[in-house]
Amino acid sequence: MDNPYAILVVILVAVVVVVAIKISSGSERRKVLKNNKYSYYAKDSIMTRAETEFFKTLYSAVNERYLVFPQVHLSALLDHRIKGQDWRIAFRHINGKSVDFVLCDKLTLRPTYALELDDFTHNQRDRVERDIEVERIFKEARLPLIRFKNADATSDEIIQALISAKKMTDA
Repeated sequence: MDNPYAILVVILVAVVVVVAIKISSGSERRKVLKNNKYSYYAKDSIMTRAETEFFKTLYSAVNERYLVFPQVHLSALLDHRIKGQDWRIAFRHINGKSVDFVLCDKLTLRPTYALELDDFTHNQRDRVERDIEVERIFKEARLPLIRFKNADATSDEIIQALISAKKMTDA
């Protein structure tokens, strides 16, 4: 095969075959996913034991001013459609991430604070990287993120003090 055109034709045919295989396998996979009937059951709780206990204390500390929402995805809190960026990629970047709690203004339902309970899993390398990125995202979005290191040692007063301190630093 000394002819450069013949080599080019072989390469093009190979590329077409590979692309056709990828397209057909993708559509087959979508058909399988679409046609499968998966089974599910209701969880006993949407939160861990520590999150549930913290929720009770948090609710007691803030219920006069804020509504408390647990397990909120970042895509529900943040608008990813910003001029100059690929909105699909921006959405995918935040969609799989969530925060433990969100405090919303009782009157407007505007998200006011995001809260994270940092248990031992937040010391794992991938979680540390995720936490750094989530902090960056919230800072850029100007939505305060408050971290609680020890949920068991948290009281109404501690929660209120941390929220007040965050309000002062972000003002």
